[in-house]
Amino acid sequence: MKIKSLLIANRGEIAVRIIETANKLGIKTFGIKTSKEPNALYLRLVDDVIDFSQTVEEIPEFLDIERIIEAARQNKIEAIHPGYGFLAENPYFAQRCEEEKIIFIGPSASAIYKMGNKTIAKQLAQKHKIPLLQGSQGNVKNSREAAEIALKIGYPVILKAEAGGGGRGMRIVEKPSQMDKMFKMATSEAEKAFSNPAVFIEKYVSNPRHIEFQIMGDQHGNYIHLGERECSIQRKHQKLIEESPSVEINEELRNVMGQAAIRIAQSVDYYSAGTVEFLLDADKKYYFMEMNTRIQVEHPVTEMVTGIDLIAMQIKVAEGKKLTLRQEDVKLKGWAIECRINAEDPQTNFSPNLGIIEKISYPKGKSIRIDSGVANFSVVTPYYDSMIAKLIVYAETRQKAILAATLALKKFWVKGIKTTIPFCLAVMNNKKFIRGDFNTSFVEKDMKKLYFNERDDEMLAAYVAAFDFAAELETDRTTKPNFERGRNISPWVLNKRLKSL
Repeated sequence: MKIKSLLIANRGEIAVRIIETANKLGIKTFGIKTSKEPNALYLRLVDDVIDFSQTVEEIPEFLDIERIIEAARQNKIEAIHPGYGFLAENPYFAQRCEEEKIIFIGPSASAIYKMGNKTIAKQLAQKHKIPLLQGSQGNVKNSREAAEIALKIGYPVILKAEAGGGGRGMRIVEKPSQMDKMFKMATSEAEKAFSNPAVFIEKYVSNPRHIEFQIMGDQHGNYIHLGERECSIQRKHQKLIEESPSVEINEELRNVMGQAAIRIAQSVDYYSAGTVEFLLDADKKYYFMEMNTRIQVEHPVTEMVTGIDLIAMQIKVAEGKKLTLRQEDVKLKGWAIECRINAEDPQTNFSPNLGIIEKISYPKGKSIRIDSGVANFSVVTPYYDSMIAKLIVYAETRQKAILAATLALKKFWVKGIKTTIPFCLAVMNNKKFIRGDFNTSFVEKDMKKLYFNERDDEMLAAYVAAFDFAAELETDRTTKPNFERGRNISPWVLNKRLKSL
């Protein structure tokens, strides 16, 4: 059936992204207004707003399954797109949609459950001959059992939450004396994050690359993969910069890993968009990690190098249509890089930076794409994740893409809050990154500074400090000047201030 109405059970840039494609397909969109973000950008773009802000509920708005289902029923909405995060990988939500005859734009509840349970996913990978790291056959009961397995497979090992994701419920254990403490920390964090304390153990690969494959399946048994994404630039298991393709993957390895990704999807009769994540070691041996049963934050880089709208494809698959592409039709052309622009301060160990975005100015260009959930005067709150936008650039080669990203980042201005723009610039200017010589330990081991300084930053700092000092003397010659005023301003703010003079 043709979907005519769509409720977006999400917020921020992904809500804006879904609205964009829905508009192109002639689908009426509905958004959810919350008390925590009543003036959000996405609410201005949907055709109709469902107001959840007036009543106080114990369950957060985007996690309230029954309330969302009821809203769809009352408004006679045909489909729900969960985006990513929140309820996107909740099998019960997908099941409730099915029970109420609402189209869930995503895979089946069964596929979400099986791939969301890391123990089951590993068993399926083993059954279908997909390489796995050595480890426990299932969950480990206690730290003593974990220590016994660790001795067999050798340290270092890693504890992972069975229901985990995003680095939560995950702890690296370097030696036997750490096991008890790390086991308690991993299970405690898993309990808090997922209401499930279960963990398993596997061999830890030091300094691997994090490579993921985008797959798409339909409800008729057809599958394709759309190449890989390089996701090794991360901090505390959180991705920060992604690119497609990867410098480490040649055509032969791409075909092998892509087919492995398809096999794991076939094992659960998967349909819709999905991402299969692998670790790649120094010898180019790959190991299955997990499958994310949703659209990913970094999906734009795949769209840029394939020319395929993944959200549109998701919607068409949900309507019951067959994939119109075969594997031989998928071609990777050029290079794309995505920088996540988070409301965080790299100079203070990426601490959140909340407040009002007084002004935001985006770079423009034929090969520049901005996916954003904010506008001038948007409020960055503590209630949601810190990402405010994504900068995606495209070029013929990786070197040209890095240059394009560098130039675009220098024209990306945000006033009122600090962001990770200086961090992204620092990465683009890092020699090892430019050479493609990096892995998941890059941020911790290969970056001397977590932010980028222009060559004339010191001069700018001295200039602005003197300018402020002179202004203070002119305003009140009896007041003792505040020499710290200029010193505490971050370099990129100084640069922008000077340009505005």
